[in-house]
Amino acid sequence: MKKQLINKFRSKLKNGKYTIGGWMQICDSNIAEIMADGDYEWITFDLEHGSFSIKELTNLVRSIELKQKIKLARLPNKNLEICAQVLDAGCDGIIVPNVKSRNELIKIKNLSYFPPEGKRGVGFSRSNLFGKNFKKNMNSKIKPILIAMIESKDGIKNLSQILTVKGLDAVLIGPYDLSSSLGITGKFQHSKFKSALNQIKKLSKKNKIPLGIHVLKNSLSEVKKYVSKGFKFIPFGTDAILLTNAIENSFRKK
Repeated sequence: MKKQLINKFRSKLKNGKYTIGGWMQICDSNIAEIMADGDYEWITFDLEHGSFSIKELTNLVRSIELKQKIKLARLPNKNLEICAQVLDAGCDGIIVPNVKSRNELIKIKNLSYFPPEGKRGVGFSRSNLFGKNFKKNMNSKIKPILIAMIESKDGIKNLSQILTVKGLDAVLIGPYDLSSSLGITGKFQHSKFKSALNQIKKLSKKNKIPLGIHVLKNSLSEVKKYVSKGFKFIPFGTDAILLTNAIENSFRKK
C-alpha cells in the first residue's frame, strides 16, 4: 500500500494536478484520525513548530495509516539525526525547512535514501514491521517523498541550483518566514513578496518542479486562488487554526 500511495502522489504532481493536505502541530492521535478521515490527501506532522517526540509520532502515523493517507514530516531545523527516525517511524516523506543551498538539500536527501543512492542506516524498524517486511521494502526501491521549503532570500538566490537536485518532488513556500526574510513579515500584498513569489514560480516552472504554498487562512477560496495561479502542492490550514476557528464560530451570533 505504501508504494501505491507514494506513486499515486507523485503521478498526480507529475501530471500537473494539485494536491491538498493537512498540517498538524497538536500532538494528539484523535485529531490525526479526524483529519485523515477528511478530504485531505496527506497529513504533515510539523516537528519544527509542533511538540512531537518520535514515540508520539509513531502513534500519530498509525492513526493516519488507518485511513490510508500519505504521512509527511516537516523536519525541525534540518535536524540530521531525526531524518531517518521519522522515516523509520513510518512517514512516507520529509519536508525540509528553510533550504538555502543545493548542498544543504543533498545532505538531507542522502540521509533519507538507503545505499547505494544515500547514507541512511539500514535496519529493522517500524517501517518494515521490525524486519518482517524488510526484504520486500528493500526490493521495492521506493524513494521517500522529498519537499524543499523556500523561506529566505538565500533560498531564492540559490533556487536554480536547488531545483536540480534529483528526486526533488516539489518546493514549498513558507509565506511567513519568507516575508520575514524580506523584512515585511506577514505583508503578503507587498510588492517585494509578490515579486519573490513570481521569481520562485518562474524558476520552478522552468525546471518542471511542482510549486506549493502553505495556505494558512481557513478559506477554500484562498486555496482556489493559488490553484488558479499554478500552485500544485498545498498544505491547507493547521489543526490549531481549524480548532480555533471552529470555537470562535460556535460563539458568533447567528
